[in-house]
Amino acid sequence: MIKSTDCRSNQTTKVPIGRARRWCWSCFLAISLTLPCVSTYAEIAPLRALPGHQRAVELINYFIQRYHYRTAQLNDDLSSQILDRYIETLDANRSYFLATDIERFEQMRFHVDDYLRKQELDHIFELFDLYRERAIDRAEFSMRILSEGFDLNIPESFRFNRSTSPWPTDQAQLDDIWRRRVKNDYLSLKLAGQPHDEILKTLGDRYRQLSRRTKQITSTDVFETFINAYITSVEPHTSYFSPRSTENFKIRMSLSLEGIGAVLQTENEYTVVRRIVAGGPAELSQLLNAGDRIISVGQNEDRPLVDVIGWRLDDVVDLIRGPKSTVVRLKILPLQEGPDASGRIISIVRDTIRLEEQAAQKSVIPVDRGDHVYRIGVIDLPTFYVDFDGRSSGQADYRSTTRDVARLVKELQAENIDGLIIDLRGNGGGALTEATTLTGLFIEQGPIVQVKDAKGRVRVKHDSDPTIIYRGALAVLVDGNSASASEIFAGAIQDYGRGLVIGEPTYGKGTVQNLVDLDRYARTKDEKLGQLKFTIAQFFRINGDSTQHKGVVPDILLPTARDDTKSGERGLENALPWQQVDSARYSPFDQSDLSAALSNIRSLHQTRVADDPGFEFLLSNQTLDNEIAALEVVSLLESKRQVERTQRQSVRDSLTTALRKAWNLGEDEKASDGEFPGDIVLNETAQILTDTMLELRHNRMLAQHSAHSSTESDSSKQDQ
Repeated sequence: MIKSTDCRSNQTTKVPIGRARRWCWSCFLAISLTLPCVSTYAEIAPLRALPGHQRAVELINYFIQRYHYRTAQLNDDLSSQILDRYIETLDANRSYFLATDIERFEQMRFHVDDYLRKQELDHIFELFDLYRERAIDRAEFSMRILSEGFDLNIPESFRFNRSTSPWPTDQAQLDDIWRRRVKNDYLSLKLAGQPHDEILKTLGDRYRQLSRRTKQITSTDVFETFINAYITSVEPHTSYFSPRSTENFKIRMSLSLEGIGAVLQTENEYTVVRRIVAGGPAELSQLLNAGDRIISVGQNEDRPLVDVIGWRLDDVVDLIRGPKSTVVRLKILPLQEGPDASGRIISIVRDTIRLEEQAAQKSVIPVDRGDHVYRIGVIDLPTFYVDFDGRSSGQADYRSTTRDVARLVKELQAENIDGLIIDLRGNGGGALTEATTLTGLFIEQGPIVQVKDAKGRVRVKHDSDPTIIYRGALAVLVDGNSASASEIFAGAIQDYGRGLVIGEPTYGKGTVQNLVDLDRYARTKDEKLGQLKFTIAQFFRINGDSTQHKGVVPDILLPTARDDTKSGERGLENALPWQQVDSARYSPFDQSDLSAALSNIRSLHQTRVADDPGFEFLLSNQTLDNEIAALEVVSLLESKRQVERTQRQSVRDSLTTALRKAWNLGEDEKASDGEFPGDIVLNETAQILTDTMLELRHNRMLAQHSAHSSTESDSSKQDQ
């Protein structure tokens, strides 16, 4: 029933709050009809909950209240949080709703829990209908403003971060916000060098696409948005997947799908091929190319073609995907035939597509130390993936992180590597089981992680396989986006003393989620309810510490590490707190040699980066990026913006020039790894691991020499 997938408590008690009188929603509808008219909105039918949504709400309420790690009561407190989060999800930048809308929504504040309890979602959908009306209106307003032109010599500004600003009080204020927004869009493209006519086309297409996408929103989209506002108000890593999102989640976890192997995107009314997946049916057929437009889709050789111009992208994707060995027919407008292409029908046999971009990859970094060039193997691991369906069905060659990494390590060993780096930067987690089995590749056997459930019971997850596939020097590279399963692996390697953890403090997500297939509880075979992923436990390192909030602190901190209390789990308002449990019983590797060498290793690293032009380049650019990210208001005066842009670009150019000069590179010459400036952090990690190997070797030689000298001394005394 429940599958462990993502290792992605305070109790809420009912507080007696006086309820406002129940609001007559028809009053809201009557008022909303007096709002400014939208020419196209009357053509769109109101969205309402589907029958399956009521059943899904019933099941979600049951699982959240019975099995969630954090006790959650559906009460006035939670109702208030859900409403705020739902409004924030729809209009985070406060650019669609008016202050009067928010006042009307206040009448719902203590009734959302009632809607959920009774599975009555009409009011929730009516709120969304108003948002949709406003979004379409704003897109049309933007196109009108764009056609009127702008005076770029007026000293005014645009606030692009309005998340904490007051809601606009009236239509005139809302129009002024959007006038400035469109003006900023125009000015940004002009400063980037685009000519006037091209800017008008680019922005016109952008605003028409905004209107088109808004009109294509479905009831299932609204339901998914609202339910996620509900359950993330309980805890931030609990989420609901609609049936379509469920399929995409399975693809991400298994790194495979059945289709033709083409990455698609929407351009105006057309579905356009952005990229062909290497080795997929589309590439092998040589019938489809990047830039081709797909205008019709048909199943098998005898089914009629369905015109898909103007369709939502995911609806087109659903038609093109299908079971392995079946045929899909596409009517395309080939790129090479130009805008007047008459259309060509092609047939492609679907097959299983391996999504290699998110799979583990290997490489080797040479580290030249004068007398010897050390070969440092690297395994880049973007996520902890596993094909759950393949594993549960007994498929012999099912895909998993551990299987892929084991294969890559053996290949690297055949290439005679001296050390190994597991690169977990940006790895947000995935399957808990994979974190456990992956750690087992580098230790003999023993506990890997402790899991505490909602009842306070602590279970220890063990690696029972005594086989070690790699015994050499090991480093784990992490950053602030390494989370969950990444933190389990890095924490276990650190606790066992099996290798060095290098980089930045990790994200700090120490919770375990389980996935429930709601379709198992559907009342009919055709009823599709989606899946619920909810937090059922908190995990702890084998030393008893939680990674929640604090994350894993590296043995060697790189200069890129930020002192930021608002990033990662620390910045989530309703995240679980940090806790501790008793340490598990485990036998770490002998760390005496590494502990003795660590001070020298840190010193060597600090000395190297202090004079490293690569890190100076990296940190200076990071400072510039932080300054830009902190901006909330920009000038709309062209002359001022041009000066600011020129100054920023001048600083970046000078940094690039200084680095090229320090590395003796020409203007267009690339670094030794084929890129510029290359992966500075990864290269320094390889240097640190090489330092570690040499320091340990040096210390062992000293110890052996000392032992030999002591033996000779004892022998001399005996001779006397």
